[in-house]
Amino acid sequence: MKNNEIVLKIISIIDRIKPFIISDGGNIEFVKYVDNIVYIKLDGACKDCMFIDTTLKDGIEEIMISEIPEIKEVRNIDE
Repeated sequence: MKNNEIVLKIISIIDRIKPFIISDGGNIEFVKYVDNIVYIKLDGACKDCMFIDTTLKDGIEEIMISEIPEIKEVRNIDE
Protein backbone atom coordinates (compact mmCIF):
# COMPACT_ATOMS: atom_id res chain seq x y z
CA MET A 1 0.00 0.00 0.00
CA LYS A 2 1.31 3.45 -0.88
CA ASN A 3 1.80 6.15 1.77
CA ASN A 4 -1.14 8.27 0.58
CA GLU A 5 -3.40 5.19 0.56
CA ILE A 6 -2.32 4.42 4.13
CA VAL A 7 -3.06 7.99 5.23
CA LEU A 8 -6.55 7.81 3.70
CA LYS A 9 -7.17 4.49 5.47
CA ILE A 10 -5.90 5.95 8.79
CA ILE A 11 -8.27 8.91 8.44
CA SER A 12 -11.11 6.52 7.63
CA ILE A 13 -10.42 4.49 10.79
CA ILE A 14 -10.24 7.65 12.90
CA ASP A 15 -13.55 8.84 11.44
CA ARG A 16 -15.05 5.49 12.43
CA ILE A 17 -13.83 5.52 16.05
CA LYS A 18 -14.19 9.28 16.63
CA PRO A 19 -17.89 9.09 17.67
CA PHE A 20 -16.99 6.67 20.49
CA ILE A 21 -14.19 8.95 21.73
CA ILE A 22 -16.48 12.00 21.52
CA SER A 23 -19.23 10.17 23.43
CA ASP A 24 -16.78 9.88 26.35
CA GLY A 25 -16.01 13.61 26.20
CA GLY A 26 -12.78 13.30 24.23
CA ASN A 27 -11.61 13.94 20.72
CA ILE A 28 -9.10 12.38 18.33
CA GLU A 29 -7.27 14.07 15.49
CA PHE A 30 -4.88 12.69 12.87
CA VAL A 31 -1.56 14.59 12.90
CA LYS A 32 0.83 12.72 10.60
CA TYR A 33 2.13 9.36 9.38
CA VAL A 34 5.94 9.07 9.32
CA ASP A 35 8.17 5.96 9.17
CA ASN A 36 5.22 3.61 9.73
CA ILE A 37 4.19 5.47 12.89
CA VAL A 38 0.82 7.18 13.19
CA TYR A 39 0.78 10.39 15.22
CA ILE A 40 -2.55 11.43 16.67
CA LYS A 41 -3.72 13.98 19.18
CA LEU A 42 -6.14 12.90 21.89
CA ASP A 43 -7.88 15.87 23.44
CA GLY A 44 -10.80 16.83 25.67
CA ALA A 45 -11.50 14.36 28.45
CA CYS A 46 -8.95 11.95 26.92
CA LYS A 47 -6.09 14.35 27.58
CA ASP A 48 -6.18 13.91 31.37
CA CYS A 49 -7.81 10.47 31.51
CA MET A 50 -5.99 7.80 33.49
CA PHE A 51 -6.93 5.28 30.79
CA ILE A 52 -5.30 7.18 27.91
CA ASP A 53 -2.56 4.54 27.45
CA THR A 54 -5.13 1.74 27.37
CA THR A 55 -7.27 3.62 24.87
CA LEU A 56 -4.23 4.36 22.74
CA LYS A 57 -2.48 0.95 22.78
CA ASP A 58 -5.27 -1.58 23.37
CA GLY A 59 -7.87 0.28 21.34
CA ILE A 60 -6.72 2.68 18.65
CA GLU A 61 -3.33 1.09 17.92
CA GLU A 62 -4.73 -2.44 17.88
CA ILE A 63 -7.48 -1.48 15.41
CA MET A 64 -5.08 0.38 13.10
CA ILE A 65 -2.42 -2.37 13.04
CA SER A 66 -5.04 -5.07 12.40
CA GLU A 67 -6.36 -3.13 9.40
CA ILE A 68 -3.05 -1.67 8.16
CA PRO A 69 -0.15 -4.12 8.77
CA GLU A 70 2.41 -1.52 7.67
CA ILE A 71 1.78 0.47 10.86
CA LYS A 72 4.29 -0.23 13.64
CA GLU A 73 2.91 2.06 16.33
CA VAL A 74 0.42 4.80 17.18
CA ARG A 75 1.68 7.71 19.29
CA ASN A 76 -0.22 10.49 20.98
CA ILE A 77 1.23 13.97 20.57
CA ASP A 78 0.54 15.72 23.85
CA GLU A 79 0.76 19.42 23.02
